[in-house]
Amino acid sequence: MQQMTRGGEDMADHLDAPGLNSPATDARVDITDHYAFQKPGDPHKTIMILNVNPLAPSHAREFRHDAVYETLVDTNTDAQPDIAFRYRFSNKVAGQQFARVTRVELTRALEDGHLEGDHKAETLVEHAPVSFGSDAEITNAEDGVRFFAGFRSDPFFFDLLGFLNGLEFTGSDFFADKNVFGIALEVPNRLLGNNPNVGIWTRTLVPMTLQPNHLTQVKQMGRPGINTVFNHGNDLLPDILTFNFNSAAGFLNGRRLQDDVIDISLNLVTNGHVASDGVGPHTDYLAQFPYLGTPHIPHV
Repeated sequence: MQQMTRGGEDMADHLDAPGLNSPATDARVDITDHYAFQKPGDPHKTIMILNVNPLAPSHAREFRHDAVYETLVDTNTDAQPDIAFRYRFSNKVAGQQFARVTRVELTRALEDGHLEGDHKAETLVEHAPVSFGSDAEITNAEDGVRFFAGFRSDPFFFDLLGFLNGLEFTGSDFFADKNVFGIALEVPNRLLGNNPNVGIWTRTLVPMTLQPNHLTQVKQMGRPGINTVFNHGNDLLPDILTFNFNSAAGFLNGRRLQDDVIDISLNLVTNGHVASDGVGPHTDYLAQFPYLGTPHIPHV
């Protein structure tokens, strides 16, 4: 069994401040964004999306096989995770890679480290193919669970160059033609616990250099933009995306792909002096699962 230990404290959106580099110099475990929202047309289900690998496929063309990708859920508002959805991937062989998804009910703090064997891990998805082309290969599992992992259009929209130029925005969306590797999971709300008010965040873990049987955290993300704008390499600040799964409202209640989190954040941090970066949602979001748009190149 592999022990989960507390490691690096980076979280992020599309590379980390101040150097705009990937954690562990590995884009495969670099979280760009994550989303949590009520499934459109079905209030009994939740969609959770975790994107990694900014500027894909420039730096990487697969998920890291020895890493663990996690979506963590706090069910009782104590800022500690109670449920973990874990995504693991096989080696990419002959252009194919497969995913396994488990749900784990946690009984001790992440800081203490924990063995998966100490908990009742429920397998939700097994041997799900990763999509490396334009078509989204979706895996349908039991109890209405659906899963997708693969190469997709980056849903994030932001005038990044204007931000780096002292908030001199021109309305140019740096991410309009960019791609990521996305992980999307559709689950019945009951898998998030009995309390509809939850906190959700994501992280990635990789083997430690001198202790390859142990995993260490290299990236964490809660609310969008916190690391890029505020953290600047400092220690991890408390950062959790709050979400009521009975509500279809968007950010600050979870986050939908089309939510303009940048405009909301700009208004907040500038006290209304900068209302917008002039960039709006992309037009390529899908109306159905996995909701992430078709990638801008045909395959990797």
